Amino acid sequence: MSIFYVIIGLVMLVVGGEFLVKSSIGLSFKLNISKMVIGMTVVSFATSAPELLVSLQAALDGSPAIAINNVIGSNIANIGLVLGITAIIGPIAVDKGFYKLNWPVMMVFSLVLYYFLKNDNILTTAEGIILLIGLTIFLFVLIRNARKEDVSLEDVDEALESIGYGKIFIWLLIGAIALYYGSEFLVDGAKDIAKNMGVSEGVISITMIAIGTSVPELAASVIAAVKGEKAISLGNLIGSNIFNIASVLGVTSLVKNIYVTEDQILSRDIFWMLGFAAVLIPLVFLPKKYVLSRFKGIFLFIAYVLFIYLVL
Repeated sequence: MSIFYVIIGLVMLVVGGEFLVKSSIGLSFKLNISKMVIGMTVVSFATSAPELLVSLQAALDGSPAIAINNVIGSNIANIGLVLGITAIIGPIAVDKGFYKLNWPVMMVFSLVLYYFLKNDNILTTAEGIILLIGLTIFLFVLIRNARKEDVSLEDVDEALESIGYGKIFIWLLIGAIALYYGSEFLVDGAKDIAKNMGVSEGVISITMIAIGTSVPELAASVIAAVKGEKAISLGNLIGSNIFNIASVLGVTSLVKNIYVTEDQILSRDIFWMLGFAAVLIPLVFLPKKYVLSRFKGIFLFIAYVLFIYLVL
């Protein structure tokens, strides 16, 4: 029954996230927000909604390990699993925005998160506010740079520009309900599985839950790679990691302080997250510059499999 809850929860999160993204884009068009701003802010926040609801539900249910490792595990999976498999299917070109802005910001947020947690084993409301302020500054710089470079965002569906308020409201309602109950099912099921298997909630969240919440990104990236589309962006995955730390944990800590209750979170798990983030720089520049080749993708994927093996 626990596995059933987890599967149903993941399906509801995927469905809820999709409806939330579409309704958010549609509403943004109605409010005359530019396509570029929608792509860099609205879509990013909406696609982080599943992780946010899971972390909020876990924190409120007294399972802080799930709240934290949901983010840590998702960030690891985005690089090792999603980026690794995508690069194996086809080499990924790396633009200058990766090493000039996205990667440095991701590393700063990752290190700041480690400092906040290591300092007193708590992510407080004040620290959550700092993360959100940092995210706001990052978005401001991102949008300013995009305007300078005249960036066009093909991932924002212009067909949603003409939908009515009635449909937007229905989609928002469906998305909110699916996300709420999906997070409840997923957290309850994960806690039961952890109890039945005799492992910690942190282990379940950094593996099963993290992989599950990364499935939409993986599916989208693989489909794009198979079609040979150039829309696959390393920056999008890095941006997702930044949002996971800043918005998911930032907002969650505003609702309730997040306590580190399992030793391996700070002694092992967060170092894996930092390691996967840090290794991207040498991979991008060596031996073939500005390209994530199939060989590099295999390296990332094997590293992720090793991580799962050691954690379990």
